[in-house]
Amino acid sequence: MFAAAADSAPLFRLNTAFARDVGDGLARRRKTLPASWLYDEIGSALFEVITLLPEYGLTRADSGLLAAGAGEIIRAAHSPRRIVELGSGSGTKTRHILYAASRSGPVTYRPIDISAAALALCAQTLGGMDAVRVEPIAATYIEGIEIALKNRRAGERAMILFLGSTIGNFNRAEAASFLRSLRGYVRPGDSLLLGADLVKPRERLLLAYDDPAGVTAAFNLNLLARINRELAGEFNLAQFAHEARYNERQARVEMHLRSRAAQQVRIGALNVTVAFGAGETIWTESSHKFRADEIGRLGARAGWSCERQWLDREWGFAETLFQLR
Repeated sequence: MFAAAADSAPLFRLNTAFARDVGDGLARRRKTLPASWLYDEIGSALFEVITLLPEYGLTRADSGLLAAGAGEIIRAAHSPRRIVELGSGSGTKTRHILYAASRSGPVTYRPIDISAAALALCAQTLGGMDAVRVEPIAATYIEGIEIALKNRRAGERAMILFLGSTIGNFNRAEAASFLRSLRGYVRPGDSLLLGADLVKPRERLLLAYDDPAGVTAAFNLNLLARINRELAGEFNLAQFAHEARYNERQARVEMHLRSRAAQQVRIGALNVTVAFGAGETIWTESSHKFRADEIGRLGARAGWSCERQWLDREWGFAETLFQLR
């Protein structure tokens, strides 16, 4: 619970979305913080390292499917001229899609991310591609998609990329609602390429989210360090432990930060002190896993038509192409 701090503190970040989410999330009985705030400059760099770990095969599966199937994907999407990516990160794996699309003419690529550092790296990585114009957008998904799809010429097709396993940060109902909201910004003939991680054995999943090198732990703990940096927090990171759990009934991996002892932590910019019980956790991320056949039904619930699906069976990953008819 919160208790008012005895002395006043500077409110230099109090009105930011980050401050509001931290204040709201840590005031709850079941403490939680949105996963999107894991990706500041340091978090984004740590996540890039996670994608290279041998235990984390998701990114390799995602990239492999895009590399092998980019030409088919672009043809099935009817050669879109505007490509918009949600949560682009560095954009490295998107190169395959952009190269295939640009073979038939100029392409505008609009990566959307809340991390300015990730967008800068994305522009640097992909900015030199022939016939590809990179226009980064620093925004949330919905804010960004509204900007990215404005002022299109008549007949100009667009394709939205939602790669990796980010759809898994939503539960099933939330995922369908989010895909439905995207539909409100597109035209008939536009398409959506959706990446999704598939259900696999518990041991394999937990190893991917709690690697022996401790990179995922550092990624998760960086969220507390970010509160320290940006909101004058006083978290002692050594007093919290990274914890990965698999909820089999919900088919999801959960990431938590567990308090090693009963403690109180002041957050100066919010002028509050947060009390933690021994063993109490902050729930920082959920990563839902899917069966390949349910992904098409998920899109259909949101009003999209499933066109094609590409599967990586070694790791267990799917790329599914939807279209708005």
